[in-house]
Amino acid sequence: MSKEFNKFGISDEILKAIESLGYEKPSEVQEKVIPEILMNKDLVVKSQTGSGKTAAFGIPLCEKIDWEENKPQVLVLTPTRELAVQVSEDISNIGRFKRINAVAVFGKQPITQQERKLKQKTHIVVGTPGRILDHLDRGSLDVSKLNYLVIDEADEMLNMGFIKEVEGIIRKLPKRKITLLFSATMPDEIKSLCNKHMNNPTSISIESQKLITDKIDQYIYHVEYDKKLDVLNNLLICEMPETGMIFCRTQENVDMIFDYLENKGYSTNKIHGGMLQKDRLRTMEDFRRGDFRILVATDVASRGIDIEGITHVINFDLPVEKEAYVHRIGRTGRAGAKGKALTLCKNGGDKFLNDIQELIGFKIQVKAVPNKDEVSNNLDQGLQLLKTKPKRKTEKAKIINKDITKIYLNGGKKKKIRPGDIVGAVTKIEGVTGDDIGIIDVQDTVSYIDILNGKGNAVIEALKTATIKGKQLKCSKAYSKK
Repeated sequence: MSKEFNKFGISDEILKAIESLGYEKPSEVQEKVIPEILMNKDLVVKSQTGSGKTAAFGIPLCEKIDWEENKPQVLVLTPTRELAVQVSEDISNIGRFKRINAVAVFGKQPITQQERKLKQKTHIVVGTPGRILDHLDRGSLDVSKLNYLVIDEADEMLNMGFIKEVEGIIRKLPKRKITLLFSATMPDEIKSLCNKHMNNPTSISIESQKLITDKIDQYIYHVEYDKKLDVLNNLLICEMPETGMIFCRTQENVDMIFDYLENKGYSTNKIHGGMLQKDRLRTMEDFRRGDFRILVATDVASRGIDIEGITHVINFDLPVEKEAYVHRIGRTGRAGAKGKALTLCKNGGDKFLNDIQELIGFKIQVKAVPNKDEVSNNLDQGLQLLKTKPKRKTEKAKIINKDITKIYLNGGKKKKIRPGDIVGAVTKIEGVTGDDIGIIDVQDTVSYIDILNGKGNAVIEALKTATIKGKQLKCSKAYSKK
């Protein structure tokens, strides 16, 4: 068990999970935030993205969950769908051995599908403000047992115009709850939100972190607009990124660069707000696994997205919001690794560059674009690398799930089957106890059940001849995602 996290007095189930996930010692924000949440204090935390704050609230909140309670006890608000999915996955992994069920809800996904999930035993709900309001208005999100509200990336909520929706949500929640607000910056509107809706909050500011880690080498390349694509290509050939992200200001530029790189046969994909939600989520999942080398993106992918081993961030366009520069380049140089941030900019810079340099407190070094000899020397090796996938990434969930088997049963609510009936049948099996049963998802005609501790095969064999509610059900390993 992790000795460094042991000092917080958290349970063995949580310690076992965070050890499997590779957490060795708490980051500064975790060190300061975990004890305060365990003491049930309202908190305002100023901490930049990439500082480990999801685990800072995820670990103590998973600890605080009462597993027996079926209604949601924690609501986490995030500005983007991608972040909602990532936070719910991170929390599910932290709470895996405590069998905590975290559900992500967001727009552009069928609301009926989300309503079904919310009818099951749900401990933690993570979602975007608009969709959370929809569920509250429809009565599909029951907040009567809610103890904790987390507002994540509050300054980004403000930038995206969600603060009124956040206030609308707060008004619909129980008065007696703990509120935890996390933000990289503290504009006046965020301070006002805290004063209005929080109960004498403790302020924590992680000041010792530089705005940008010194693990990231930053360079600017002066280039005329009509030469940008050529320079981008030459940079990719000479830099040979293991995994890279290219950020653009507009969806049109993302599409243009993606087409350009794809036509060259490079290992690439794209993400922007104009794509279908399922395509965006699939692209991020593929990138997280290492299915392609270069992701071309708008700022929808600049905040809170934690992908292992990004070596290069290239700003094809400078962002309009100066803070977005910090968030973009923060995708690299994470967890102590080195990274490079390369920015294409017109000669002499522009007002966006001046704002960025004022924010970060120094002038970014100007570098000459690669010359013909450099490109020629790197051409064969660079092209070979750019046309192949990167090294396969280790999936945190895979490590933690290696002793977990998801089982499929061909019966659900229409056969009057409830989670308790499944628990009863499984715990009758020799050598299996309630501690070996994970999350149970009973749908209309099928059910899914997680069996922990490597006992999945034994349960499948036993259930093939057993009855549940007097019915013999087909039982097998669940291969497809629900």
